[in-house]
Amino acid sequence: MTTHASGTDQDLSPIRFEDRTLYLLDQRRLPSEEHWLALDSVDQVARAITDLVVRGAPAIGITAAFGAVIAAQHHGDDMSAWRLDLERLNQSRPTAVNLAWATARMHRAADARGRLDVAALEAEARTIHAEDIAANRAMAQAGSALFEPGTGILTHCNTGALATGGIGTALGVIAAGHRAGRVTRIFADETRPWLQGSRLTAWELARQGIPFKVVVEGAAAALMASGQVQWVVTGADRIAANGDVANKIGTCSLAVIARHYGVRFMVVAPSSTVDPHMASGEGIAIEQRDPSEIWRAAGLDQPPAGFDAWNPVFDITPAGLIDCIVTEQGVSRPPYSFTN
Repeated sequence: MTTHASGTDQDLSPIRFEDRTLYLLDQRRLPSEEHWLALDSVDQVARAITDLVVRGAPAIGITAAFGAVIAAQHHGDDMSAWRLDLERLNQSRPTAVNLAWATARMHRAADARGRLDVAALEAEARTIHAEDIAANRAMAQAGSALFEPGTGILTHCNTGALATGGIGTALGVIAAGHRAGRVTRIFADETRPWLQGSRLTAWELARQGIPFKVVVEGAAAALMASGQVQWVVTGADRIAANGDVANKIGTCSLAVIARHYGVRFMVVAPSSTVDPHMASGEGIAIEQRDPSEIWRAAGLDQPPAGFDAWNPVFDITPAGLIDCIVTEQGVSRPPYSFTN
């Protein structure tokens, strides 16, 4: 695994595929350093997904698609070995449905030709990437149209260009609302323990010249009670058929608080994040991560003696707490029913 210098400020995409090599912006090192990794093996791609070099459901799916291309480059005509590599990619993070959705598309592309056609697989991966860019733009237009002038927004985790192939899901909607003059106040919560809000969302908004304020997680209720926000806008890692949403841990808490204070709640995600085969959030597997991540966020190399932690990375927000779900296909409102 090697590194190279970052690109220009004009391109925020964290994913590039050039000369049969996948380049990922290492999001663990933002905002202090823009550091790119060059990956040319499936082991490296799977590890990058697991270790949060790249995160955000759409970006994970795009990364996995290019990982399938890299696998094909190594396996020649050995379709069985290639399929095993794709299963390894699928296991790198189990909750985000976009990962399995993308590898399934790569499977179909290979099956359609009956062999590992590297050029055709690369074309399919680039199509997946391009579709996400177009979907981001459509979601930004549809979601931002719902904001009244003078709207304040609280957002959770990171849902911008770093989490997608384009301008972002929830953050794309927020930025579009700001450019249209409808959004005048933006708050990004820290999003512990990895601090994606204070590190990544803040970094993206600052680079775009959009004013914002970072708030600690525990300030959400006080912020909503103050009347400064009218919407909470988040992304999603998986949306069940009934509209239940799996997203970064803490999303459900925000939805509960928002309902209490009369703040509306919007989820923004591409249709690839919808899992029509998952009846409700009860069936979604929630990824558990190493408890040591919590101690590292506190600046400790290891937990103090006798300390332990529970570290789920996602939670389930019930559909009944969500005012609308925005995809590139438009705006859905309850009762939700997502089918094939």
